[in-house]
Amino acid sequence: MTADARPLEARTSLDSPSPDSPSPDSPSPERSDPAAAAARATDAILRDTLHGAHRGVVVDSPPGAGKSTLVVRAARELAAAGRRLMVVAQTNAQVDDLVLRLAEKDPDLPVGRLHSNDADPYDKALDGLPNVRKSAKAADLAGLDVVISTAAKWAHVKGVEPWRYAIVDEAYQMRSDALLAVAGLFERALFVGDPGQLDPFAIVGAEQWAGLSYDPSASAVTTLLAHNPELPQHRLPVSWRLPASAAPLVSDAFYPYTRFRSGTGHGDRRLAFAVASDGSGPDRVIDEAAEAGWGLLELPARHTPRTDPEAVRAVAQVVRRLLDRGGAAVSERSPDPVPLTADRIAVGTAHRDQAAAVRSALAELGVADVTVDTANRLQGREFDVTVVLHPLSGRPDATAFHLETGRLCVLASRHRHACIVVCRAGVAELLDDHPSTEPVQLGVTVKFPDGWEANHAVLGHLAEHRVTWRP
Repeated sequence: MTADARPLEARTSLDSPSPDSPSPDSPSPERSDPAAAAARATDAILRDTLHGAHRGVVVDSPPGAGKSTLVVRAARELAAAGRRLMVVAQTNAQVDDLVLRLAEKDPDLPVGRLHSNDADPYDKALDGLPNVRKSAKAADLAGLDVVISTAAKWAHVKGVEPWRYAIVDEAYQMRSDALLAVAGLFERALFVGDPGQLDPFAIVGAEQWAGLSYDPSASAVTTLLAHNPELPQHRLPVSWRLPASAAPLVSDAFYPYTRFRSGTGHGDRRLAFAVASDGSGPDRVIDEAAEAGWGLLELPARHTPRTDPEAVRAVAQVVRRLLDRGGAAVSERSPDPVPLTADRIAVGTAHRDQAAAVRSALAELGVADVTVDTANRLQGREFDVTVVLHPLSGRPDATAFHLETGRLCVLASRHRHACIVVCRAGVAELLDDHPSTEPVQLGVTVKFPDGWEANHAVLGHLAEHRVTWRP
């Protein structure tokens, strides 16, 4: 997905900061008080949602900006105002997470969990919540203040009275055909999502629809704004996940027209290790990442199979040393050091077979409980430290899949303290040998930044934190 779904000519005005979009160097109070900036943005969003004249409101949320918190608060305020609400999420895990968050914030709020007829359709933790009613039939949940389900399940709901309001979560990851399938179920909607993440998934080619206003493979927000350009558009200006070392790079590389800042400052978070470095490549890059927030473990240049055994072993060794060295994290959440345990570390890859190879390598080293998955499955999740196998490492070419901006954005924005990238040398030269050659199509919004430019921006920054290693 692009950093901004609006046409390029409509976005150029954002080059000059507006009152709602202070420049990164602005001395305004919002720059020194991120909580004030976030609160002001949230108030404006809720005001437009509850009292605005438009039938839709769009909210862009950068990584870790409190999107789920906004959805929960909006749901509670709409319910308190007596406005029946349906919530549309994209996966069952997202639905269950929202139900649990609502129950935590408001244990007395009646919530319906509309689920499928599968054998294990929802998180069993919901069974212990007395305010949550679960059913595979929408009619059984009629009258409840809030009903939550996936877009796929809502598409099969027929013959019910439309809800007055809807909240569409992860709206940039929802295809426009999925929005069309549920649009008749609500009158007004709040669309919340991250425009920098992965494009909506489609199992068939969509070239035949490119440029058409009803392209079913386009995101729900892109199509919505194409037909309703007058809808209010807001953004959340602060990432509470990304540290001060990461937010500027992620903002510049992936959100150049909707910039954001970190909710913390330099020094607010610290990552330290009880065991000193042994001088190896993995230990040196760990120390670099602990100090600077970023680390690049660069292996010798070579064209390799996708599941490059040497790179996979390097990733596993970095994780093993992170655990062996007794890491501890200090942050605004806790003034006391919190152990860096396996469940707070994640490994990100581009392909499932790479993830499987890393899991196998970790098992050989006796490492368990570390999350290892593709960017698609890590989307929306948060960890203290991430270790990333670069999508272009060891490749002889740079395909559209590996250059997809959203994939790199997800991999580079899951961490609260540090991100360590494992990659073979030569990627910058590979990018220069394979410039973007995608055809220009009439009516299609130009993607900016494209994957070629975003990769160069990230690599340029990582080069300042490079540790070369020959295993």
